[in-house]
Amino acid sequence: MMNHYDIAYGLGVAASAPYWLINRKARRKVKGAFSNRMGTQPVVGTRDLTKPAVLIHAVSVGEINATRTLVQRLQDARPDVQCIISVTTDSGFDQARQLYSGNTRVILIRYPLDFTSAVRRTLESLKPDLVVLMELELWPNFLRECQRRHILVVLINGRLTSYSHRNYAMIKPIVSRMLKRLSRICVQDQAYAEKFIDLGAPPERVGVTGTMKFDTAQITHRVDGDESLATAVGLWPGAEPIWVCGSTGPGEEEIVLRVYRALLTKHSRLRLVIIPRKPERFDEVARLIRQMRFDLTRRSSPNVTPGSTGLPAVVLGDTMGELRRFYSLSSIVFVGRTLVDLGPRQHGSDMIEPAALGRPVVLGPFTTNFADAMKHFRAAAAMMEVSDEATLGEAMNLLLLNGTQAASMARRAQQVVIQQQGATARHATLILSGLPPRHPGQGGQSVKAK
Repeated sequence: MMNHYDIAYGLGVAASAPYWLINRKARRKVKGAFSNRMGTQPVVGTRDLTKPAVLIHAVSVGEINATRTLVQRLQDARPDVQCIISVTTDSGFDQARQLYSGNTRVILIRYPLDFTSAVRRTLESLKPDLVVLMELELWPNFLRECQRRHILVVLINGRLTSYSHRNYAMIKPIVSRMLKRLSRICVQDQAYAEKFIDLGAPPERVGVTGTMKFDTAQITHRVDGDESLATAVGLWPGAEPIWVCGSTGPGEEEIVLRVYRALLTKHSRLRLVIIPRKPERFDEVARLIRQMRFDLTRRSSPNVTPGSTGLPAVVLGDTMGELRRFYSLSSIVFVGRTLVDLGPRQHGSDMIEPAALGRPVVLGPFTTNFADAMKHFRAAAAMMEVSDEATLGEAMNLLLLNGTQAASMARRAQQVVIQQQGATARHATLILSGLPPRHPGQGGQSVKAK
């Protein structure tokens, strides 16, 4: 039967219909959601109902990447356990396919819309023994249906920014009921713990376990395939300094290009690589590079497009899955979505990855999405934070002139990553302790992929 949440969702869809029916992109998104997230679509993989299963919900690419080590630990400890990975976004689902394509004990699904009927169909067909929510993804009908079925739900890697805390505080009675339905809330630091408790989470269920983002970073100095990548785009690591700007957002590329032009007057061999955060911006950034009269080399088609200044060609990383290889080629890394205020949900990209590779990292002031990680990097003076275009140029010039200082800062950052690893192991132990034993002869049927 429908409840007041279902009615509210339905009214919301109806009220917004004039917008999404006219807007092609929005219409495609809404239709895709109702097509793929109503609990009726086939799963990718085979669910053996005679075996225990953990449903791990990760919203998008970042959370999906963080599940990889967790899934490995769970399946190493319990070979009989199946992991159901649920994803919200298309990019996250594509990344999950790539990560788990060869793992027959992983099932991929689209996280159901929070209509009671969709949630019930999903839980009835897959019958998870335990649900794991990554970071913060709470929906009332989903949590209520899990409680009705006596399915434990744990939140791991939890964080709650000041912006989110203020918004949730406006609907505190609803949020409090949802938090009370969680059996355990594992958060990244004490500040987050206090925010969850303020919203109504039972204090005895809240614990600080750290962030899993440190665990996904591999401690090394080189990445397989970086040499062939360098050859393909005309970079010469070791023979020329290389500045890699990763996961950049709107407004940042233009700033970076202006700073680069100024730096070339003192560092004529400096090369620049820009990798925008979103693939749909690749062509836009390519046009910007040409408009600013730089030669351009695109990773997807590495023929140099001439500009008109004779300056070194700017490399545009316009393929997916190669950011880490570009970081491996770098002398200095600028982490994007940190210099321009793109809104609270866009404050910061992953600075842990280049730190784990032992690269000096420069970033802007907008890093709240990685607040816990930045707390540790700041304490170790392990990264260089800048506030605007002028200070970015100053920081780059300083690091290019003083290789000893740059190397020392990079070593401190890498040591921070090493010291902070371990959250995934703690979460795996908690999850395994919540899995009930299955009787060897328990029957059941399988839910298969198409």
